[in-house]
Amino acid sequence: MATTQSGGLRWEHGLLALGLALLAVGHVQGLFFAPAEAMMGDVGRILYVHVPTAWADMLVYTACFGFAVAALWTGKATYDAAVEASAEVGVLYNALLLFQGSVWARPTWGVFWTWDPRLTTSAVVLVLFLGVLVLRRVIPEPERRLNLSAIAAVLAYVGVPIVYFSVKWWRTLHQPFSSPQTVDGSFITPLRLAAFGMIFLGAGLIGLRWRALRRGLERDLATPDLPAAAPALRLPGEAGGSAAGGAL
Repeated sequence: MATTQSGGLRWEHGLLALGLALLAVGHVQGLFFAPAEAMMGDVGRILYVHVPTAWADMLVYTACFGFAVAALWTGKATYDAAVEASAEVGVLYNALLLFQGSVWARPTWGVFWTWDPRLTTSAVVLVLFLGVLVLRRVIPEPERRLNLSAIAAVLAYVGVPIVYFSVKWWRTLHQPFSSPQTVDGSFITPLRLAAFGMIFLGAGLIGLRWRALRRGLERDLATPDLPAAAPALRLPGEAGGSAAGGAL
């Protein structure tokens, strides 16, 4: 029952609430009630947190790519705002993903970090989308900022499928692709609940930031660039009168 009245509930608030609820149920079920993983034991329970974050992060970056293409195609501030909002949430999820992976790597690989292809490409994508956000901060002209940051987002997205296929293309410590056929049935429900929770939560966060950014960007794009101020005019004799006054 979200409303669109100023200060009231909006659709993004509903998505946030739904996401948090699904996330809570999925995490509680996975962390406390699902059976332990056969090889890693209780350490493997972090997969109920880590894997949904990875899935959601790729979807958020894919949304950012779509918004960037739409911004380039239409030049509209609403898509420009969505590019920035989704890039911010993607960077947040990406940083969280790398932190979770480091926590998981320590007991399973013996180190917090290694230059594994999956980890390295994930870190590169994080840096690339951080670059998109930095670019938006340093370009003051609205139209130029829209075009250049959208192009940067499209180029940054090239790294996302590379991250996904890295475990197939290179030798890696990271586990290979998983599917319902390779995962025990007791793991699937909490994984899906947590995954949908992260997706809805991300969509709600994007919505909040999009609404906050859109008005300012629409105002910037609608405001024409003003010409430089003309030099002040002087009346004939004004300079001479001042000089004469100074001489007296």
